[in-house]
Amino acid sequence: MLEFWYAMEDVKMSRLLNARNLATLAAASLLTPWLLTGCVVQPARVYYPPPPPPPPPAYSPPPAAYTPPPADYSQPAADYSQPQSDEAVAETAPEPPPPLPDYDQPPCPDDGYLWTPGYWHWSPAGYYWVPGTWVQPPQVGLLWTPGYWGYVGGVYAFHGGYWGPHVGYYGGVNYGFGYVGVGFVGGRWEGNRFAYNTAVNRVNTTVIHNTYNTTVINNVTINKVSYNGGPGGVAAQPTPQERAAARESHVSPTVAQTSHVQEARNNPALFAKANGGHPAIAATARPAAFSGPGVVGAHGANTSPPIQNFNKPAGNANPGTPQAPHPMPAGQAARVPPNNQAYAAHPPAYVAKPPTQNQPPPKGKAPPNPNNKPHEGEGGNHEH
Repeated sequence: MLEFWYAMEDVKMSRLLNARNLATLAAASLLTPWLLTGCVVQPARVYYPPPPPPPPPAYSPPPAAYTPPPADYSQPAADYSQPQSDEAVAETAPEPPPPLPDYDQPPCPDDGYLWTPGYWHWSPAGYYWVPGTWVQPPQVGLLWTPGYWGYVGGVYAFHGGYWGPHVGYYGGVNYGFGYVGVGFVGGRWEGNRFAYNTAVNRVNTTVIHNTYNTTVINNVTINKVSYNGGPGGVAAQPTPQERAAARESHVSPTVAQTSHVQEARNNPALFAKANGGHPAIAATARPAAFSGPGVVGAHGANTSPPIQNFNKPAGNANPGTPQAPHPMPAGQAARVPPNNQAYAAHPPAYVAKPPTQNQPPPKGKAPPNPNNKPHEGEGGNHEH
């Protein structure tokens, strides 16, 4: 009996456990969809590395060209696209310079020399002529841009010349010998040698063979005006090419050029008040060589002007023996009399002289008879 009762209890217990398991399974089956809806599957992150930098461009060396030396030039470049600054002005004068004298170019002394035209410079004693001369450039590939006078702010200002890879603005002044007012047509660099245009330069082709001949068409009015702007000055503005050349690096005048200017300043015969605007030393073959072969005088100049010896009275000089213009006696070259007192006897520079021919007869007088005979019926002057 007991065994039967235990057997029945086991059956009940197994049924109870089965019911609990079924309930658990049912609950689990109900909860599983809810739990699954709350789970969000995150996508896997993929790492993309940054793109590599682009390769550098292939290096191509620039063409061979002139490269100015990295130096602190004392002659700064003038930017003509802006108003002029005082840095580009070397001297100022209260009056315009005289007209350019007419002279011939001396022959080129040697291969490699470049022509630098003459010009009027200023000192407290007045204008003096700096002769044109042949100069060796400071470096291969450089060209000379002449200085010029310009009317600025009521005065005449001198803008100094300079060396550069291109010829810049020089006021439109026609200096001649390739400097026709714009650019330079007297020669060009061909590699490391300078070729001369014999159409405008005097070159001995038997000695210097790197030459060519190109006719120059001058589109600038040919005159002797030596300054830009102001009353009677040249009316010329810088071209785009000249503006670009003004912004390039420039090289100051060489030591030989500086010595050439100083030598001209120390020579009283080169002052305009002494030579009337026609210097006897208008051009030289080499800088500061003011005597001997290669010295050229201006047309109409006195080739042997007397030079006042300041240590002796003027009356002691022998009037029949003209003195050489240079060299001066020792100790006299650098002495310039104040206010040009020694030149008081000379006529003022560049003063127009009245014509001596084709003068109209005075009022009431008949023109002279070339045969010195009175015309028929003429008994003298008659008033009408």
